[in-house]
Amino acid sequence: MNNLIPQKHYKDFLNEVVIAVKNSQHKAYQAVNQQLVELYWSIGKQLHEKIEVAKWGESIVEKLSLDLQREFPGIKGFSERNLWNMKKFSEFYADFPKLQPVVAEISWTNNVIILNRTKSAAEKEFYLKTCANERWSKRELEKQIDNCLAQKWAGSDNGNKLIPHTKEKDPSAHFRDEYNLDFLGLKEPFAEKDLRKAIVHNLRDFFLEFGKHLTFVGEEYPVTIGDTDFKVDLLFFHRVLQALIAVELKVGKFKPEYVGKMQFYLAALDKKLKLEHENPSAGLILCKTKDDEIVEIAMSKSISSMRIATYEIIDQKLLERKIHSLPLPAEETNGKK
Repeated sequence: MNNLIPQKHYKDFLNEVVIAVKNSQHKAYQAVNQQLVELYWSIGKQLHEKIEVAKWGESIVEKLSLDLQREFPGIKGFSERNLWNMKKFSEFYADFPKLQPVVAEISWTNNVIILNRTKSAAEKEFYLKTCANERWSKRELEKQIDNCLAQKWAGSDNGNKLIPHTKEKDPSAHFRDEYNLDFLGLKEPFAEKDLRKAIVHNLRDFFLEFGKHLTFVGEEYPVTIGDTDFKVDLLFFHRVLQALIAVELKVGKFKPEYVGKMQFYLAALDKKLKLEHENPSAGLILCKTKDDEIVEIAMSKSISSMRIATYEIIDQKLLERKIHSLPLPAEETNGKK
């Protein structure tokens, strides 16, 4: 690199360009997604007319699927099952014109989940609007449906508190108290370095679990204070918060001193790395376990925005062995009750 270019200024410039590229990619994805949903709506409407009005019969779906896949071999989405989803999709929302603009705001995958896993129109409307507003991933949407969020929201005096608001400017609103890291494939015992490397190697799944608004900046990110280099385990940039997010990884139980260390890192990031237009940095400390009372006291005097969360990693092979070792129900082993 040209010695005339200050290293820190170049890093700031690179960070701005990366964020601009990510924002552009997101806008392009939104435009393509809207066109795809409109296309599927149109195909579904035509299938309805041919099957229900012209009485061509249901065999047209299988024939159309085979012909479309032959005509467009590199394009997915024309399976027989998906064509039936298109028909069902257009038929249902034809009766609810106020929801038609909303369906184009979310992915086709999420539309199919809402279409097939909810019953009433009111339930579909809730998940459509909330998914569009909060930009939920497939995993987040499925989790909220499994947790019956719509019913809990309807029965609560203040249902909005139940919804994870990913557009809020409060950093704590974007992070949960617990995370599932099964996708890392780690087995006990493992070190903090192993945990960090596994996350870096599985960033796609990490973003699905932690939120797609994150942009990866680096691992063991160096921050120089005086003559000493300090390293942040993982550093991200959050597009909604417009803030750097420091993540510290711990393989054991939460300790109060972790808060002081994180406050130091956040102050250092704000002084050395944060751009003028960005918000103060926020932190996430991931521990294997925590005592809520200790966390509450440790955080009571904290002046920085941070969240203490736990994670779970299940050894799938161990789980399978344990499941296989379970005794069969009496009626199955005895052949009768």
